[in-house]
Amino acid sequence: MKNMMKMGSIGFQHVLAMYAGAVVVPLIVGGQLGLSDQELTYLVSIDLLMCGIATILQVMSNRFFGIGLPVVLGCTFTAVAPMISIGSDFGISAVYGAIIAAGLFVLIGAPIFGRLVRFFPPVVTGSVVTIIGITLIPVAMDNMAGGAGSENYGAASNLLLAFGVLILIVFLQKAFKGFIRAVSILIGLVVGTVVAAFMGKVDFSPLTNSDWFHMPQPFYFGTPTFEVAPVITMILVAMVSIVESTGVYFALSDICDRDLSQKELTNGYRAEGLAIFFGGFMNAFPYTTYSQNVGLVQLSGVRSRNVIFLAGAMLITIGLVPKIGAITTLIPAPVLGGAMVPMFGMVVAYGIKMLGNVDLKEQENLLIIACSVGMGLGVTVAPDLFAQLPKQVQILTDNGIVAGSITAILLNLFMNILPQKFQKQHTSSSQSIAS
Repeated sequence: MKNMMKMGSIGFQHVLAMYAGAVVVPLIVGGQLGLSDQELTYLVSIDLLMCGIATILQVMSNRFFGIGLPVVLGCTFTAVAPMISIGSDFGISAVYGAIIAAGLFVLIGAPIFGRLVRFFPPVVTGSVVTIIGITLIPVAMDNMAGGAGSENYGAASNLLLAFGVLILIVFLQKAFKGFIRAVSILIGLVVGTVVAAFMGKVDFSPLTNSDWFHMPQPFYFGTPTFEVAPVITMILVAMVSIVESTGVYFALSDICDRDLSQKELTNGYRAEGLAIFFGGFMNAFPYTTYSQNVGLVQLSGVRSRNVIFLAGAMLITIGLVPKIGAITTLIPAPVLGGAMVPMFGMVVAYGIKMLGNVDLKEQENLLIIACSVGMGLGVTVAPDLFAQLPKQVQILTDNGIVAGSITAILLNLFMNILPQKFQKQHTSSSQSIAS
C-alpha cells in the first residue's frame, strides 16, 4: 500500500509536469476556431483522456507497438498553427481528417523510420536533447514572471513565489533522499499553491464551474473530411514530432541505461502513429513525447514504467471527470514556473552529459553542436526569423527544437556519414585495382 501511494505521488507529478502544455493546445486552437464554451470543455477533456491512452500505448512493450520507456505523451505544439490554418480555410472536419491521415502515415511508415537510427549518433541525439531543454527555458521564465501577457508580468510577488518554490525544491533535493526527494516537485507545487492562495493569487472558479462527469464521443465535431493540402501539412507535422520524439527516446534510454534497437524504435513510432490516429478519431490532437517529463524522471530517480502507467490512468480519469482536472488548473503560473526551472534545466544537463560521449577533438562534431544548438536557440529567441517564408516551410522552421534538430541531422549527414561512405567506396575501389 505504501509503495502504491509512493508511485501514485510520483505519477501525479508527471501529470502536473505535462498538464499545462496539454491543456494550452486545445484552449488556443478552440479559441481561434471560435468554439463555444461547451465545445471547448469537451476539447480539453477529450485531449486529457487521449493523452492518457496515448501514454499507455507508448509505455506498453509488445511485438507491435510501444517503446517501453517511462515516457509521457501530450499534444504537440508544432500542430497548433497548422490546425488553426486548416480549420480556418477548410473547416474543423478537415483538421481531423488530416490528423487521421497523418496517424496512418506514421503507423505504416514506422519500420522505415526505425531504420534511420544510424542517423542519430550521440552528437545528434545529445545536441537535440540539449536544444529541447534550452528552448523550454523561456517558457519557465515567462511562467515565473506571471505568465506571458499577464497584467502583473514580472511583479515582485510573482518572482517571490517562483523563487520560493525553486529554493524549496532544491532544498528537498539536497536535504532528503528516497520518497521526499522523489516527490520534491509535487511538494513544491502544493506548498507554492497554498501560499499563493493566501496571497489571493488562486482562482477557484474553474473548480466550481466544472462538471463531475464527461462522456467521450467519437466524431464530436462531425464526420472528418480529407483535403490534399491539409493532409500533407499534417504529415509534415507528424514527421517533425518524430524528430522530437527520437531525441526524447534516446535521452530516456540513456537515463535508464538501455540501448535502443531498431525494432524498439519502430514500435515507439508505431505507438505514436496509433496515438495520432486515435486522436483524430476522437476529435483530439496529434501526440508526441513530452520532454519536460524527462527532467522529472532524472530528478525523481524513479524510472519505473508502472509510475507512467499510473500517470496515464490519472489522465484518463481526469478526462472523464473534469472536476478533478480543474484542481490542477488552480496552480498559479509563478508556482508552475518555479518548478519548471529544475525540470527543464535537467533536460539541458542530460543533453550535455550525452555530448560527453562525443569525440570533441573532431572539428566536425564541434561544428554540428555549435550550429544546431545555435539555430535552436536562435529561432526560440527570434521567432519571426522565418516569418516571410511559406506556411508549409514554416512548419519546419518556426520551432527551435525542430530547426535545431534538422540542422544537427543534416550536418551529421554531410560531415560524418557521407564522407565515411565515400572513403569506404574509395578504399574498396583502390583494393580492387590493386588486386
